[in-house]
Amino acid sequence: MNQLLLPLLLMLVVAIPLVMGTRKQKKAAAAQQELLSSLAPGDRVMTTSGLYASVADASADTTIDLEIAPGVVTTWLRQAVREKVEPVVETDVDDVDTLDDEAVVEEPAIESKDDERVEEKSGAQIAPPLEHGKK
Repeated sequence: MNQLLLPLLLMLVVAIPLVMGTRKQKKAAAAQQELLSSLAPGDRVMTTSGLYASVADASADTTIDLEIAPGVVTTWLRQAVREKVEPVVETDVDDVDTLDDEAVVEEPAIESKDDERVEEKSGAQIAPPLEHGKK
């Protein structure tokens, strides 16, 4: 009996992760299939290649028409749709706050002297400018 216990435990250690991984893959596949079957015109999607588009027509079984720009409709395989994304919210240019003049960051002043190292106020060392013609 003891001789069978060790191989049985080893098989369980290997079999349990395999079963759990298979269940996870099946759930992911079912979720993707549900997504593909629920696509409707007007949905905003992203394809597996990273293209963002709006669904123009989803009546075919294997293909889907995506509008990638106003008036530009292309036909894709349904499996190319990776996920639904939130629609783009367009903002008016007048609504965007502009930067205050006080918020602009000024560069630190550089002090220099002949034949000395130049040091910024932040403490970083900078080599002095090269002087041409002097030996």
